[in-house]
Amino acid sequence: MTRTFKVLSALLSYPTAEIQEAIGHFLPALEKENLVPASVYERMTGLISEYRNGELIDLQERYVLLFDRTRSLSLHLFEHVHGESRDRGQAMVDLQSLYESHGLAIDTTELPDYLPLFLEFLSILPLQRALDLLGEPAHVLAALAERLRKRDSSYAAVFELLGALTAPADPSVTETLLREVDDDPEDLSALDAAWEAETVRFGPETANGTCPRAIPTLNRAKRPTSPGAPTVVQRGTHDD
Repeated sequence: MTRTFKVLSALLSYPTAEIQEAIGHFLPALEKENLVPASVYERMTGLISEYRNGELIDLQERYVLLFDRTRSLSLHLFEHVHGESRDRGQAMVDLQSLYESHGLAIDTTELPDYLPLFLEFLSILPLQRALDLLGEPAHVLAALAERLRKRDSSYAAVFELLGALTAPADPSVTETLLREVDDDPEDLSALDAAWEAETVRFGPETANGTCPRAIPTLNRAKRPTSPGAPTVVQRGTHDD
């Protein structure tokens, strides 16, 4: 298990008292695996310190403004690639199948492309396979990092670390994402308009859909785990 991915998953999840209580274990876990480059380490310690010392309600408000009310910072990976199109539905089906092929039972109501959930999944894979999969949405991660840097948000450190673990994203693809409107979470009327879209449906009716820009190596990455050894992802505690 790669605990670095579990730490990053926790830091990108909605702040809870349980995560805040576990925060003291995060830096030791990162230091033990030594995957954090020196260029990012100080900013990671800054984010963790904010989490440790901040008031929980303030941390939650900041999180909601950034990731729940700012569509351009959505933590749902396929949102940035497919929006609400049917292609996103097929991409979801493929990603769900990938989880299941590794015996992963998802104990959450989140969609499969929710980044903290994806990072939890990567944490159970051999490191090199996890890094290969992480590289597929590298352009999305790079765009999120840039948008957070422009906001002077300490959360940018998480995305900088994820970017440092993969090959550089294609700058032209990243630039295309950055040309999309970077919405203001305080503008409620604009927010309502941005979220008006057709409901995405997942399931058998999407089977004939295509997702040309979804994570392209999902099918190649599928390898069944040993029978009878399912892994359950439970959101919350990340210090085990």
